[in-house]
Amino acid sequence: MIKLYYQEKGKGEAFVLLHGNNSSSEYFKKQIEYFSSKYRVIAVDTRGHGKSPRGEKPFNMNQFSEDLNNLLNELKLDKVILLGFSDGANIAMKYALKYQERIKKLILVGGNIEKKGLKFNFIFPVEIGYIVSKFFPKKVKKSREMLGLMIYDPNIKPKELNIIKVPTLVMAGTNDIVKESHTKIIAKNIPNSKLVIIEGNHFILSRQSEITNNEIEIFLKGGQHE
Repeated sequence: MIKLYYQEKGKGEAFVLLHGNNSSSEYFKKQIEYFSSKYRVIAVDTRGHGKSPRGEKPFNMNQFSEDLNNLLNELKLDKVILLGFSDGANIAMKYALKYQERIKKLILVGGNIEKKGLKFNFIFPVEIGYIVSKFFPKKVKKSREMLGLMIYDPNIKPKELNIIKVPTLVMAGTNDIVKESHTKIIAKNIPNSKLVIIEGNHFILSRQSEITNNEIEIFLKGGQHE
């Protein structure tokens, strides 16, 4: 079992943040600053990302979900607010499918449940890059693994989401890399969810942080938007 790196700031209810593909907890600077006045914010570096080691276990979202569960055990956290962005949202959905009793509220930003939920102009270059990487397996191992996450994970069927009963906020940008129709499918299949589309692209948490943080705060205070 590897030891995940994480940033921690603030006191109170635990609020765990999961970043996107080939990124790190540094992405959440504006969320850490904003929410740490009211929550114990814990921004995690996923296995093989940021300052967390790669380890020897499989590099997929099932494993990342187990890594997260191990971290919560290590921190002795029984129940947390869980926010995931992009691949972090996909990991959060995987986690909720198996461990939703440990989630108080779930926030999914720019997530997708299968490859076809991503726009063609985004996923096509990813697929080409993955194919090319086969010819340089040792030199580009890390890049190949990162690309593979977008092609093969999280591989969740819409109806599987029906079992998630925790209050959930589903967010995306108007010009996201995820198809808006796909984001709506995710929200529709999580029974206790609310969909919010923000003007902007995939990176609304960093580029429209004032708006997104406010939407998240409303959700956390009341569970649902009116």
